[in-house]
Amino acid sequence: MSPRKQVQEELSREKIMDVAHELFVQKGYQHVSMRQIAKELNYSHGAIYYHFKNKADLFYAMVVQDFEMLNGVLHEIINQDLSQDEKLKKILLGYIEFGLTHKSHYELMFLINDEEIKSCVQQEPLESYGMFAHAISSLSNQRASIQDIWTLFLSIHGFVTHYCRSNQTYDDVKNLAQSHVEYILKPILDGEV
Repeated sequence: MSPRKQVQEELSREKIMDVAHELFVQKGYQHVSMRQIAKELNYSHGAIYYHFKNKADLFYAMVVQDFEMLNGVLHEIINQDLSQDEKLKKILLGYIEFGLTHKSHYELMFLINDEEIKSCVQQEPLESYGMFAHAISSLSNQRASIQDIWTLFLSIHGFVTHYCRSNQTYDDVKNLAQSHVEYILKPILDGEV
């Protein structure tokens, strides 16, 4: 068996992404090298380059996977048999629950400020926000303007960001999250926008 074939079977992209994810969260993107990731996995850094061309490529693969997870939550809610108003609430709560259940993923998706990452991670956040905006617009029967939708997004993003670095879980703040969602949706649900 050739060395390349052996590495491909033993070291998967998923295994690399799991270890890299933990290191990025612990030390920060800028302070982690491909060599450190390889050392943590007990492989040569060449084995990682077989799967990813560089650190930005590895990070991008992780973020794509995370946005797919978030989009899956939104799809699941949209396809539930609920009234439009209940779906609106559930979408906002689902977003908050995702962020507070997957805090380290959320931080990597939205809160890392690095030029190298910004240049390669552009499409996924826009697609995810587009899906969110389309769902809010249709479920509100177009009562929510583009500005209203952006304000809703910023409000729930701020909520998640505030609790992201705390020891509190979604269950700890669930009642507060529900109150927050009801409050920010009130103008839309009452037809005041």
